[in-house]
Amino acid sequence: MSIAVKVWVMGEEEGIQGSAEETEEKPRTESEEAEAEEPEATEEDVIARGDFILVELTGRAEETGEVFDTTDEETARSEGVYSEDRVYGPKLVVVGEGWVLKGLDERLEGLKLEETAEVEIPPDEAFGERNPENVRMMPYRVLRSKGINPAIGAQIEVDGRSATVRSIGAGRVQLDYNHPLAGRQIVYEVRTTERYEEDEEKVRALIGRRFPGVDTDSFGVKLLKTKVKIEVPDEIFFADNIQIAKRGVALDIQRFFPRFESVEYIEVMKRRT
Repeated sequence: MSIAVKVWVMGEEEGIQGSAEETEEKPRTESEEAEAEEPEATEEDVIARGDFILVELTGRAEETGEVFDTTDEETARSEGVYSEDRVYGPKLVVVGEGWVLKGLDERLEGLKLEETAEVEIPPDEAFGERNPENVRMMPYRVLRSKGINPAIGAQIEVDGRSATVRSIGAGRVQLDYNHPLAGRQIVYEVRTTERYEEDEEKVRALIGRRFPGVDTDSFGVKLLKTKVKIEVPDEIFFADNIQIAKRGVALDIQRFFPRFESVEYIEVMKRRT
């Protein structure tokens, strides 16, 4: 069966006549071409408060270009900020929960999915303004008595507080308790790689946050009416701080999913073949 569609075109026979100049389509300007090629972002494409997203990010001090934070291992190595204790890769963020720097968290809302953006953050929304009262002098011998061998530029911990050694002379050491990036404008390059929509995806993402480097597919996850059952893979039974991580996952789930009254962990020892 076929359907014929007739299109009626009104032209000269209907008494509508025009010159070539009137009927010919005018060329579009560059801005009009750009608008035509770039579709407007739909509501579904835009990050909103409360979204569970995976984010790639690299933070720099605007003045010096110094990298202080990145989720990319290659960048971390090349910039000299690599840490063996860190798992690199896209970072889980629940927008508005303060899981990243305050100024960045507030600016994630409204960004587009899968689009790279540059976000500028003023000092008061980053690491704060520099406070001269946080710069103090301390006798060199006092630090040595605490087992600290100060060197200019070194980060040390004194009585539970982190400080930067600014100068050493005349038996005294100048300590700066301000954050090393205090008073500096920060620039983040950010790209949202994924947004989780389903509840099970979100629960697995929360598990991955507390068990970094572990494949979340190795966990069995079952969402019931008022309970979440999580089967723990036997390869992490004896991992460090596993009980703290399990409690953290449970608290996260109950925070973001009020309908779940309990989280039950199942540990199964399987026969090795």
